[in-house]
Amino acid sequence: MPTVEESDATLDIEIQTGVTPAAGAEPYADRVVSIISRFKKSCADLAGCFPYVVRMFKDVLSIPGCKSRLVIYGATELGLALVPAASIWVQGHLLQVVEVAVTTRTVDTELLLKICAGRIACTIANMVLGELHRCAQKTLNARIRRWFAMRAFEANARLDVPTFNLPSVQGQLAAASGGSYHSVVWQTMQMGMEIASTAPRLGSQVYALLRALRTDSDGRVMMLVTLLVETVSMLRDLSIFSTAETAIAVTTKSVEYLKMRAWDMIVKYKKASDVVGDNDGNWRDLRYESGASLSGRSWYAPMVFAHIPQIAFIVRAARDPARLPEALTELNLVQSAATSFAFSMYEVVAKLYQLQWHFSTIRDVYEVENIVNVVPDGTDALSEGVAQFTSGVALEFRNVSFKYPGTDQYALCNVSFSLLPGQLCVIVGSNGAGKSTILKLAVRLYDPEDGQVLLGGQDVRTLKLSDLRQAISVLFQDYTHFPLSIRDNIALGDPSKADDAEHVRLAARLGGAERFVEKLPDGFDTYLLRPAPDYVSGPPEGNKTLSGKPFDVCAVRAAAGIKASITPSELSGGQMQRLAVARTFMRSVVADDTKVGLLLFDEPSASLDPAAEHDLFERLRELRGNETMVFSSHRFGNLTRHADLILYMEESGVVESGTHDDLLQKEGEYARLWKLQAQAFIS
Repeated sequence: MPTVEESDATLDIEIQTGVTPAAGAEPYADRVVSIISRFKKSCADLAGCFPYVVRMFKDVLSIPGCKSRLVIYGATELGLALVPAASIWVQGHLLQVVEVAVTTRTVDTELLLKICAGRIACTIANMVLGELHRCAQKTLNARIRRWFAMRAFEANARLDVPTFNLPSVQGQLAAASGGSYHSVVWQTMQMGMEIASTAPRLGSQVYALLRALRTDSDGRVMMLVTLLVETVSMLRDLSIFSTAETAIAVTTKSVEYLKMRAWDMIVKYKKASDVVGDNDGNWRDLRYESGASLSGRSWYAPMVFAHIPQIAFIVRAARDPARLPEALTELNLVQSAATSFAFSMYEVVAKLYQLQWHFSTIRDVYEVENIVNVVPDGTDALSEGVAQFTSGVALEFRNVSFKYPGTDQYALCNVSFSLLPGQLCVIVGSNGAGKSTILKLAVRLYDPEDGQVLLGGQDVRTLKLSDLRQAISVLFQDYTHFPLSIRDNIALGDPSKADDAEHVRLAARLGGAERFVEKLPDGFDTYLLRPAPDYVSGPPEGNKTLSGKPFDVCAVRAAAGIKASITPSELSGGQMQRLAVARTFMRSVVADDTKVGLLLFDEPSASLDPAAEHDLFERLRELRGNETMVFSSHRFGNLTRHADLILYMEESGVVESGTHDDLLQKEGEYARLWKLQAQAFIS
């Protein structure tokens, strides 16, 4: 593609653009052809998105209460479109008053009063219709945003981890998100109605203006010229009429310029500034001054022609001075109407230009539902004996190899092990050895490239994901806390028991979180980063007076029912981890009717002190029951001594396996590291 290259002797600025050179000097015929070509492409894109837009309208009409408000919104939109024409029609009668005043030297007072009343009526109508319009818009936007936000939530929630992390999917989700106050669905509907109302608005304005000038043929001609010139002048800045499609990359190689900018941000930059001199400026300024602006100059002509209507009216007044008041009135009426007309045209063309983006975004909103997960759902249910989990569930890896998407290195390479129901397995090794990956494959966040993962003797790829994940409780190292109360954060482990305060408290006690939670301002009702911040004005807390009178801001807060809120940073890493462990207990231990048979813990004590770690592992062993447990850890501690199976991993593979005593007798790498860690406590 042709490029424009520029450089400045001092700044060494290099600008690479993908714009066709001399766009401003492009022949008009070629320019028209280019614009038509782009218009055809836009129409084709709009046609492809049209079925999604039709579906959008059907969905909106199905939302309770939206149909009636859409009628109100459409009616007020049409009314607001006709008000300018009514105003022109009322002002047109002013010409009659002026004409009568010029010819008869009398003023039609009755008609003048009617004109004043008409203008007031137009203003009141515009205000009333505008208020009804805003009320309908507010309700529609809120209901549409809420309805489509729920659809977006469901579409996002069904995506698995590898699918969600795909750059293409991230881009599609970003395009379809409705994070702003005005959802893209409502914006599209609003834009469509505004475009539809433009035809009656423009048509009624032109008709009212022609009716006002029905006795003046020259005035009608000048009106049409004024409308054309004003419209062209206003449309000239729209990018839709530019044939230059630009991609720009800018850099500077001037060390002194970079130093000057850096020192400007720090302390001084006089010496570097002297070197740069008058060339200090951003690349847009330098590029514009060098005469390489991308915008052409062929649109300057309408700016000159914009004065033609005024000149024409002045000439007419000079030829017939007696009609000067009438000519000035006509000029004012035509120019104000032309400005309104041109602005309406500008809006509709700009909205038509944006409509392609809105339509494609609506397509993305619906296409999110059709994104195919990388990890497909299975079809088989867990076998009846396994689903009851009377003695845990067996877990087996057979020659499993796996690479994370976008990487060439194996996270696991030919890993095999077998864990019987009710056994305790501890996976140890250095960071990056593949410990967490085993847990992710067991719960089917990813599927292995080679080999099999078996749960209760069944390949996990054949199982229904709902059954598989119901059977497993997992706590990953990169756990998440939500902007909810601590009670709700813990209850997410088993939402069906969220209203049972005793269950939540028991889970917190088992997770080692109850003691510090009770010391928080509102205990279990304390919010973690409250999503809707409360507002309390007045003197700082601790002040007991306001303007010399007794005052307690804490009492005001309490009277308003405002709960305390803390940020996660106000809790230690160990406290945050205890909350995550409590949530896991809520799901796997507290519930009496649990169907969990496999517990997975990824570095559950990474942020805990030795005493807390010991207490946690003791509780886990006591509460384990018949459930199968798998831990990953880089610590060799009390838990490994009670493990039925230890997997020592290095470089994506299992190097040693067995019980603690077996591995110590082998005197391999596990034994060496065990003694190394133990030495720190006995030396």
